[in-house]
Amino acid sequence: MQLAGLLDEELAAPKGGRKVQAKLGQVSVAWQLEHGWKKDQILEAYINLVGFRGDLVGIGAMSTALFRKLPSGLDAEESAIAAALIRAPNARPVQVAQRACAVLQAQGRGSTCTLLGAYTEQVLASRSAEPLDRDAQLAPHLARRLVAASARAPASLRTTLDAGVQRFARDTLRQHLAEVRERHVEDGAVIAIDNASGEVIAWVGSSGGLSQAAEVDGVLAPRQAGSTLKPFLYEIAIEQRWLTAASVLDDSPVGLTTAAGLYIPQNYDHRFKGPVTVRTALGSSLNVPAVRTLVMVTPERFAQRLNALGVKLTHNGDYYGYSLALGSPEVTLASLANAYRALANGGVLTPLRTRPDERPASPTMVMDAAASSIVADVLADREARVLTFGLDNALAARYWAAVKTGTSKDMRDNWCVGFSRRYTVGVWVGNASGEPMWDVSGVTGAAPVWRAVMDELYRRDAAQRAPWRAPPLAAGVVQQAVRFDAVPEPTRDELFVAGTEQSRVSLATARGSARTLITSPADRSIIALDPDIPPQAQRLSLAAVSGTPASWRWRMDGQVLGAAAPLQWPMWPGAHRLELIDAAGRVMETASFEVRGARAKAPRQSSRAGSSRGSTSQNASMRFHLGTGGVEPSRGT
Repeated sequence: MQLAGLLDEELAAPKGGRKVQAKLGQVSVAWQLEHGWKKDQILEAYINLVGFRGDLVGIGAMSTALFRKLPSGLDAEESAIAAALIRAPNARPVQVAQRACAVLQAQGRGSTCTLLGAYTEQVLASRSAEPLDRDAQLAPHLARRLVAASARAPASLRTTLDAGVQRFARDTLRQHLAEVRERHVEDGAVIAIDNASGEVIAWVGSSGGLSQAAEVDGVLAPRQAGSTLKPFLYEIAIEQRWLTAASVLDDSPVGLTTAAGLYIPQNYDHRFKGPVTVRTALGSSLNVPAVRTLVMVTPERFAQRLNALGVKLTHNGDYYGYSLALGSPEVTLASLANAYRALANGGVLTPLRTRPDERPASPTMVMDAAASSIVADVLADREARVLTFGLDNALAARYWAAVKTGTSKDMRDNWCVGFSRRYTVGVWVGNASGEPMWDVSGVTGAAPVWRAVMDELYRRDAAQRAPWRAPPLAAGVVQQAVRFDAVPEPTRDELFVAGTEQSRVSLATARGSARTLITSPADRSIIALDPDIPPQAQRLSLAAVSGTPASWRWRMDGQVLGAAAPLQWPMWPGAHRLELIDAAGRVMETASFEVRGARAKAPRQSSRAGSSRGSTSQNASMRFHLGTGGVEPSRGT
């Protein structure tokens, strides 16, 4: 009958006492169990569902929490304590010890009761689950940190934590990790922050009894960041006006030369999407476009920005190189979540507060407000995530929320950090030992916990819906309808930093993307004439990039040669200046080069010195002698 009450909440004993209907229901279900299950099955179900102490439900949870071992490892004294707890889960330690001793005496082991009282008190005191102590252990990691920071051990400490939110976050994390434990996941951490004040309202440092390293504070433990750093990278590029949310990046294979060799980034799914906009690249967390953006920003500049945001790196940007775009550094959940909070606050950073009596610090403007607003809008755009995540995922909330996931190398760390106008929530899931998880990504590992906590905060704000709507755009952000040519994205209203807006985006032509419009000869090149080849056979190719207008022309040393089409120019020794000019004569590109390999010869002496014929021959047209001499009068001149 007790098992019947555990299996069906409607049959459980209410707080006011049992009702006749519930009692009859228990009898009916108990009769069915008796005739359908074996006795050992009934006992197994009962000890897996019965409450042992406080919120410890089932023998597995009790054994792990109280004795730090599996039930199969319990000895006689520990088993007796467990049996005594079933009868009175929240009894005082002395009563539990007396009942446990009675169990041992019934087994003929009464001699072991001598030290049982002290041992029982020690066990229950260290892992107490009584209502009052349960709340005292609600945030053990933060509590130990605050006590350690105090000059003297205080009788009590007030924190900024919300007990209800803290309990919900803790229980949600443990429940989710229990569901994915078969994928080799046992640790996690959660932090929730009030955006305006910086007060921490939830600080869950570990998964408790599910973890083999429950004392490690996952909120402060450094772990590899994964893709969670990408929003700050794109923010710099937009802030500096190097990119816009509508700019097109090439998601295709790329190899970058580094001191350690060739760096070839890959996307999470090992597929490439071709030309994509910045909005899609960030929303779908594509790796190659992020690396291309870091080439533009530079690793050192990006590292300096992360340090300014409080995400302290242990090395400079050049140490990480281009892998910095993909989150190779180790960061803490607390610092990462606070950096996202700065995004939510328009680029303004303040430290976290864990005690209400802490003096608020002066705010620091770290990021541009307009660029931060655009990045936040991208992170809240569920359509921008479609390429990688689809439309149905834990990130798609029914309220406005900007969110980003991340997965580190070999699936050792899962992250999900995001914010509404009012709150920022960060979640880390992984193994404190550093062992990889099995097929667990940010959207399946950390995101469900993030979503559940955000939903709970939304539910608690039932009377205030304004903080859960999209925030107003920052000053300096303009909206512009954009049409995309040759890019597989529909026309949309896009956000721009004022002065960078555009109504049409096309793929660059060869002429538009080339570093120089003259492809041959190269600027500042030196060409040597070959003495073994006839001069008339040695010509220089003049070429411009494809797409050059037909009205453009070549001009060499001030003389127009003709249309800017491929041309074979008979080389003339000396320094030259080649110009590409448009129809109006404006210089569009130049290339300077030098031709070497010939030098002037003294003219031949005439047989009649001083004659008019000799004088004429000295002013006649010249020809070149390669390697041996210079110029002599042409015959017959």
